[in-house]
Amino acid sequence: MIDLASALILLPALVPLDINISPNDSGLPGISQLRTIVGAVMTIGLILSVLALIISAIVWGFGANSSNPHLAGRGKIGVLVSCGAAVICGAAVTLINFFWNVGQQV
Repeated sequence: MIDLASALILLPALVPLDINISPNDSGLPGISQLRTIVGAVMTIGLILSVLALIISAIVWGFGANSSNPHLAGRGKIGVLVSCGAAVICGAAVTLINFFWNVGQQV
């Protein structure tokens, strides 16, 4: 029977130290179609962000010109949200690659 102290000493020897697994882009069928779908969804997200920005700017303008602070506030928030959505859609690949590289250094 092995006691706890000797088990803790033997544990690092049992765990493999050099595991090297990288993403395999040819391991599953349909990876290229999935990349095409993700690119199309990103394009749709960017187009909808532009549409939301235009609508929010119009709402902001109507609210400001009609002395309606609630409507103007909603328009301002819509402009900020649509710009944030566009930044996230546009920077999604860069963000994922950044955090992938950070995770590989841990």
